[in-house]
Amino acid sequence: MTALHLRGVVLPGDEVRDVWVVNGRIRFTPVPNAETVVDGGFLVPGLVDAHCHIGISPSGNPTLEEAAEQAETDRDTGALLVRDCGVPIDTTPLQERLDLPRIVRAGRHITRPKRYIRYLGVELEDPEQLPEAVAEQAAYGDGWVKLVGDWIDRSVGDLAPLWPDDVLAKAIAVAHQAGARVTAHVFGEDAIPGLLAAGIDCVEHGTGLTADTVATMAEAGTALVPTLINIDTFPELAASATKFPAYAAHMLRLHASVRETVRMAIDAGVPVYAGTDAGGGIAHGRLVDEIEALHGAGMSRTDALAAGSWAARGWLGYSGIEDGSAADIVAYSADPRTDLSVLRSPSRIVLRGRIVR
Repeated sequence: MTALHLRGVVLPGDEVRDVWVVNGRIRFTPVPNAETVVDGGFLVPGLVDAHCHIGISPSGNPTLEEAAEQAETDRDTGALLVRDCGVPIDTTPLQERLDLPRIVRAGRHITRPKRYIRYLGVELEDPEQLPEAVAEQAAYGDGWVKLVGDWIDRSVGDLAPLWPDDVLAKAIAVAHQAGARVTAHVFGEDAIPGLLAAGIDCVEHGTGLTADTVATMAEAGTALVPTLINIDTFPELAASATKFPAYAAHMLRLHASVRETVRMAIDAGVPVYAGTDAGGGIAHGRLVDEIEALHGAGMSRTDALAAGSWAARGWLGYSGIEDGSAADIVAYSADPRTDLSVLRSPSRIVLRGRIVR
């Protein structure tokens, strides 16, 4: 493989550096006869979509080929690392492809009958089965387990928690003993205290966060992935829920306050990361939209970029542009910290030390 040479400002710093890539790894010492592929501009650690679904199909019958196309779409926008938050098919073969983003899998959603999107998750008739199901998904995934924390309960006509608090505590303890972290889909207010008390590691969406639950998350270091571009679909969901007026009104209230809620979390010091929820009704390739939405919700441009790049990489166990690190780099001609729209036009994408764009 030909060695590569890149020169530019290496983010998150401000120093112009020479970077060499050999056998998929970054070096800061010169490599003879390397091919210069970037000379000037800004070098950003590969972008991260921290809530994505590579392997969900609108048809309800996803194929591995379709999942690969979704991964390619994300890759071509600079998303070189994806935390896949639950899909119904086994995408481990995609992890072996050198031309696709690195995928950190959470296995399948764990839910209950008629309490989530049909076909996506493992449905448990008895909530007491949750610890066993968590153990199975912890073994199947890549260090993450995904729970459905709340969903509409048609018997009450509104969002409601799926799991008793004591069962959650047992299940999350099982995951932690297996070395896995647990995250949960949660829209409303009522499920969050029990999830936090049980030691959940991350909250997805989190539109029902309050001052008290935000404070608890900040103290514990519990992460939030708000998926703002997905929350923007709440009015559409509410409009279609004509049989459940309380649920529809609730979803509209959550939508109206979401940016204030996320700003509250940011100000409190909750770790917040960029995730699109692509595949769950959101098109793939929209990570830049989410990064811009985080800026609109109160993050500085630099922090919003970090939430979709180096900070998210560190959270998921990956490094940035460092000596010896994996060579996942996106180059830009201008500084995205001053104009996030620059992220829409990468000049080079290097994945695993190979130029993919």
